[in-house]
Amino acid sequence: MAKEPFAQKFMRATGKLRAIFGPAHSSSLDHEMTEDNQRLLAQRQAETQQWETVRRPDGSTYVVPRNPDDKSLR
Repeated sequence: MAKEPFAQKFMRATGKLRAIFGPAHSSSLDHEMTEDNQRLLAQRQAETQQWETVRRPDGSTYVVPRNPDDKSLR
C-alpha cells in the first residue's frame, strides 16, 4: 500500500474540527493540471524571470527588474 501524504492525513485528522468551525474544500491533491492552469503557470513563471531579489547588508531584501530598460510591467 502506498504511503498516504501528510496533507491528506492532516485533513482527515482535523475533519471534525473543520465540520464545527467551517467547511474547507477538500479535493484530490494528485490530479492532472488543466490546460488553463498550465498556461497560467507558464505565464507566472515567465513573469518571475523578469525580477531579481537583492539583499541589503542588514539582511532585508527587495525586488528589482533584471533589465531596467524593460517597461512592460510598469
